[in-house]
Amino acid sequence: MAQNNQKKPQNDQQAPNVRRIITILIISLAIALAFNAITNAVTSQFQTETTYNEFEQLLEKGELTAVEIFGDRIVFTTREQQKFNEQQKSGRIAYSYTALLGSYSIPELKAKLDEAGVDYAGHITEELNPIVSFLVSWVLPIGVMYLLFSLLMNSMSKRMGGGGMGGLGGIGKSRAKMYMEKETGVTFDDVAGQDEAKESLVEIIDFLHHPEKYAEIGAKLPKGALLVGSPGTGKTLLAKAVAGEAKVPFFSISGSDFVEMFVGVGASRVRDLFTEAAKVAPCIIFIDEIDAIGRTRDSKFGGNDEREQTLNQLLAEIDGFDSSKGVVILAATNRPEILDKALLRAGRFDRQIVVDRPNLAGRYQTLRVHTRNIKLAEDVDLNKIAQATAGAVGADLANLVNEAALRAVRKGRKTVNQEDLLVSFEVVIAGTEKKGTVLTDMEKRIVAYHEVGHALVSVKKKSTQPVSKITIVPHTSGALGYTMQLPEEEKFLHTREELLVELTTLLGGRAAEQTVFGVQTTGASNDIERATELARKMVTQYGMSDKFGLMALSTVSNPYLDGSTMMNCADDTAAAADEEVKKLLDACYAEAKATLAENRALLDEIALFLLEKETITGEEFLKFVDADAKPKEESAPETDAPTEE
Repeated sequence: MAQNNQKKPQNDQQAPNVRRIITILIISLAIALAFNAITNAVTSQFQTETTYNEFEQLLEKGELTAVEIFGDRIVFTTREQQKFNEQQKSGRIAYSYTALLGSYSIPELKAKLDEAGVDYAGHITEELNPIVSFLVSWVLPIGVMYLLFSLLMNSMSKRMGGGGMGGLGGIGKSRAKMYMEKETGVTFDDVAGQDEAKESLVEIIDFLHHPEKYAEIGAKLPKGALLVGSPGTGKTLLAKAVAGEAKVPFFSISGSDFVEMFVGVGASRVRDLFTEAAKVAPCIIFIDEIDAIGRTRDSKFGGNDEREQTLNQLLAEIDGFDSSKGVVILAATNRPEILDKALLRAGRFDRQIVVDRPNLAGRYQTLRVHTRNIKLAEDVDLNKIAQATAGAVGADLANLVNEAALRAVRKGRKTVNQEDLLVSFEVVIAGTEKKGTVLTDMEKRIVAYHEVGHALVSVKKKSTQPVSKITIVPHTSGALGYTMQLPEEEKFLHTREELLVELTTLLGGRAAEQTVFGVQTTGASNDIERATELARKMVTQYGMSDKFGLMALSTVSNPYLDGSTMMNCADDTAAAADEEVKKLLDACYAEAKATLAENRALLDEIALFLLEKETITGEEFLKFVDADAKPKEESAPETDAPTEE
C-alpha cells in the first residue's frame, strides 16, 4: 500500500505534463499552418500565374530582365514590370510572374537564358527531395514554435506560481496562496466587535490543537463554516485570525479565481487545492466570495457549465476528504440567500456564522484596535465616536481613524484630537466642504430655513436623536447643507410613534420652504427619498398600517448588501400600498407644517443666526429653543397665582 501511495502522485504529475505537451504541439501546428497560409497569400499577391508558353515567347522577344528557378517553378520579371518596380519605394514592391518549368531541363534552360542575355546568376535552386522539403516546410517551423512556446509558458508558469504544472501556463493550477502563522500576523486580538463569531470559531481552533480529546468521545470536527455578513465587517480578517490562532497553514483563494472561460479549469483547480491541502494537513482552506461558484444551479433558463462543474467538483471534494485529518474549510459571502442548497446541507458547511455590524461596545473596541498605533490627544473620547457611528462596520471605522490622522498632519499637529475624529466622521457622511461653491442670497436663505426646519421639528416632537450640528456649507456629496443628529443611546427596537417623528423630521425641510417662501426646491430630494423608503417599510414590512394590519407585503432580498425589498403581493394590493404610503407621508408633512407655523418666530430667529455663522452647534441651537420655552414656563405660575384684593 505504501508503494502505491508513492506512485500515485507521480502519475498525477505525468498526466498534466502529457496534456501540456499535446496542447503546445497543437498550438504550434496551428501557428505553422497560419504562417504558411499567410506566406502563400503574400507571395501570390505579388506574383501572377502564367503558362510556360508565354514565358518562352517573352524570352524569345527579349522582354525578360531577371529569372529565378525554384525546383520546377520559374519566377521571372519583364522589362515593363521592372520599370514599374523601379518607380515604387526603393523596389520594396517586387511584382513578377511565375510559371512551371515545363519539358526543359535546367541545363537547357540555362543555355537559352545565356543566349538571350537574361540575368539568372545565383537564382537557380535545385528541386529539393520531398522528405527534405516536408522537414523544412513543416517539421522545422513546428519545432521552432514548440520550443518558443514552451519557454514562454514556463516563464508564465513561474510568474503565476504554477511551476509549469497543471495545464497550459498553469491554467489548471490552483491560485491559492498559503500563509503560515508568521505571514498572516493576525490573531483574535486584531479582530474587535465580533465576540459571538469568535466564540463559534474557538472550537475549531481547539480541535486543530487537541484532536485527541474530541476523538476520545467520538466527536467529529465540522467540515466547514460559512461566514456571512455585510461588506467590511471583517470576514476575511476573521478567517486569517483563525489560522493565526491555530498556527496551521492557511490557504486563501477567491471564488472568482476558480472560474475561467475554459470548461473544466475550475474543477481542476479545486482538485489541485484539496490535494495540496491534504499534503500539509492540519490546515485551513478559506474561499472568499464563494457565491461566485456556489450560486444555485438552475437549468430552467440555462446555466454556466464551467461554474456548475466547479461547484460539483467542490461538493465532491468536501465529501471526499476526512475531517479527522484536520482540513477545515472556511468560506465567506454576503449573499447567502443565493447559495446552492447542496452546499449548505449538513456535512458540508455545517455552521453558518453571522459576522454582523458591531454594536456600541463592539465599535468602541474596534476603534481602540484601529487607534493602537495612532497618537491621540487627551481630549479624545472614543465612546462618543462609537456612539455617533451607529451602523458603521469595521472598514468604515478604520477609514474614519485614518482620515482623522491625515487631517491632523494637514493641520500641522502631531496628535489626533476629538475634532479630527468628528470632522472625519462628517467627511464620511457628507464629503468635504466645497469652499469654491458660492450660493446666491436667496439660495442661502432657503437652505438655512430648510435645515432649521429639520432641527426645529425634531426638537419640538421630542426626537430620540438630538441635534448635534447644523450647517449651510456645501459639501462634495451634493448636499448644500445638513443637520446632524446623533443618538444618545443605541436602540434596536423602534416604536411606531418614534418612526412617525422621524418621518415628520425628514419632511421638516420641505415644510419650512413651503411655509416661509411658498416654493418647492430640489434640495428636499434626498429627504423625500428616505422618508418614502421608511414609510414603505412601515406599511409593507413592519405591520404599522391601519389598512393592511399585520399583513407582510414585501420581503428583504439582500439583507447583507443594500437591503432591497421585493413585493410578494398582487398588483392591486401593491397599488393600494402606494396609496397608504402617500397617506402616511401627507399626514406627517401636514404635521411638520403645523409645527413650524406655531413656532414661526423661533424659526426666523434661528435661521437668521445660521445665515450669519453658517455653522452652529447643537448647544447653540438649544439655547434658542430653551430661551423660547422659558417665558411660557414662567408665565404659567403668574396666571394661576391668586390676585390681591
